[in-house]
Amino acid sequence: MKTWMGFVVCTVLCWGAYVPVLHQGQSAFLPKGNGALRAFLFVGLAYFLLAGAILAYLYVRRAEPLEFSATGVKFSTVAGVLGAIGALGIVFALKNGGHPTSVVPLVFAGAPIVGTMVGMLWHRPAQAPNLWFYLGILLAAGGAGLVLANKPT
Repeated sequence: MKTWMGFVVCTVLCWGAYVPVLHQGQSAFLPKGNGALRAFLFVGLAYFLLAGAILAYLYVRRAEPLEFSATGVKFSTVAGVLGAIGALGIVFALKNGGHPTSVVPLVFAGAPIVGTMVGMLWHRPAQAPNLWFYLGILLAAGGAGLVLANKPT
C-alpha cells in the first residue's frame, strides 16, 4: 500500500467515527442532550492542541521549516474556517433532531461530490470527464439515498 493511502484509511476511520462520537459528547452535557455548543468548543480545542503539538514535533524534528507565506496562511485559514463551519453544521444538525444514521450518509456522500467538483474547478482536468465519472457521482448520491431509506431504526 502506498504511504498516502494509509493516511486516507486513517482519515476515513476518524471521520467515519466523528459524527457518532460528537453526538455522544453533546448528548452527555447537562441539561441532558443540550450541549451542542459546548461540544463544538471542545472539538475546536482538540484541533488547536493537536495542531500545536504536531507543529512543535515537526519543528523539533526539523521535518518542516517554520516559515509562512501570505498565500499559504490565507488559504489554510479559509480551509480551517470551512472545516469549522462544516463541523458546526453537523453540531446543529444533531442538536436539531438529526441522528448520526441520517447525518453521516448525507455529509459523507455529499462532501466528496462537492470536493471533487471544487477540485476540478481549481485544477481543471486536461480532458473532460467521461460518462463513468458522472455515473459515479450519481451512484454516490444514490448510495446516500439508499442508506437513508433503509437505515436501522
